[in-house]
Amino acid sequence: MQIIVHELKDFLALRIKKNAVLLDVRSTAEHFKAHIPGAVSFPLMDNEHRIIIGTIYKQEGREAAVLKGFELIGPLFHEKISRASELAPLKEVFLYCWRGGMRSNIMAWVLQMAGFKVHLLKGGYKSFRYWTLSQLELPFKTIVLGGKTGSGKTEMLYLLKEEGEQIIDLEDLANHRGSAYGHLGKPDQPSQEQFENLIGWELANLNLSERIWLENESRAIGKVNLPNVIFNQIRSSVQVEMNTADSVRQDRILKEYGVFSIDELKERTERIGKRLGGQHLKAAIEFLDRADMYGWLSIVLHYYDKTYSHGNDERIKGSIETVSITWNEPTVEVRKLINAANKVST
Repeated sequence: MQIIVHELKDFLALRIKKNAVLLDVRSTAEHFKAHIPGAVSFPLMDNEHRIIIGTIYKQEGREAAVLKGFELIGPLFHEKISRASELAPLKEVFLYCWRGGMRSNIMAWVLQMAGFKVHLLKGGYKSFRYWTLSQLELPFKTIVLGGKTGSGKTEMLYLLKEEGEQIIDLEDLANHRGSAYGHLGKPDQPSQEQFENLIGWELANLNLSERIWLENESRAIGKVNLPNVIFNQIRSSVQVEMNTADSVRQDRILKEYGVFSIDELKERTERIGKRLGGQHLKAAIEFLDRADMYGWLSIVLHYYDKTYSHGNDERIKGSIETVSITWNEPTVEVRKLINAANKVST
């Protein structure tokens, strides 16, 4: 079979068209830090091997490092071929390393000898990273979906998508709901670099000449931060605000967070203790100890509502269009949001 080298755009487009397996042959540590979305970790060498070979390369040169590499990795070629056959039974794979150099070429040679058709990314992950950063700088039309905590912004975002609107769910990409309680029940967050990769990937698959809905987010979503361009877009764009009754918000919040243990809720309440104030923190913890969820929530929600209102006060005057949302008829109310967006977009 053959080895074909592609420029980044052709590589990504062809891989998606073929729905083919994408292999990241860098070390597991490199993959864990950040990778092309959808890539499977398929390291030519493990983290320990990479350190050993890298040290030899620096001290003794390329030839010695290559020899040591084959000594360490050669016995594993059969295992790599078997694993690749499991992942890609049609024997066609796309793969990349850091810069499109030795590691990807060795893996491509091994798989090609085993009968695979191999597509290589010219410039490797490094070229993808440059592309991601350029994607994040592209101008695009934004409409911000606002609403106080518990309004149901995320759920409404997907109802908007069902109506044909373009969305990016930043909290889903960050594996975090954006508050002190936002990581409960969520998998580990991506690294900052991977978070940026995911946003860039989303933008690349949308029509940037048409509006894209984003939730009104703070700069930080858990441990990751919004890229400056995205955050500035959110702060400066017109906002369609969901105005939802406090009782509805409380019920929605308790339905989502009431499933977690009292100890988990206490631990995360204590994280915002300084901002709540000592007296309010003490009262909130006492409510939790008595399993009085509405009492606890009334204190916490007052803090979040105050913070949210302060953020809205800093927006450009007249840039917020408010829509009443009861959640009694979501399919009707989502159309009200779209109509409001049409109004402020013209």
